[in-house]
Amino acid sequence: MAVKKKAAKKAAVKKPAKKKSARKPSAAFMKPMKISAELAAVIGAGPFPRTEVTKKLWAYIKKHDLQDAKNRRNINADDKLKPVFGGKKQVSMFDMTKLVSNHLS
Repeated sequence: MAVKKKAAKKAAVKKPAKKKSARKPSAAFMKPMKISAELAAVIGAGPFPRTEVTKKLWAYIKKHDLQDAKNRRNINADDKLKPVFGGKKQVSMFDMTKLVSNHLS
């Protein structure tokens, strides 16, 4: 019984909750970047921030069902994505961001 009382006392005494500060996005990620012609053929023309480039690229991949069926971490390149991926037929989603960064300036 003594154990239950101690547990009840600990539960009753709560510290005031700390207020979470709102996270501000990093300015480097939000800065519009120039896009190469190969990448513009996939996601559209115009300067986009890195975050928007990734969103549009994933939207294209999902729309055209380019994720590998067996290993969902791999992306199969179609004719438009091959130049962006450096001519590779298949890349992992982790390598994708590195290859796409070559098309941003």
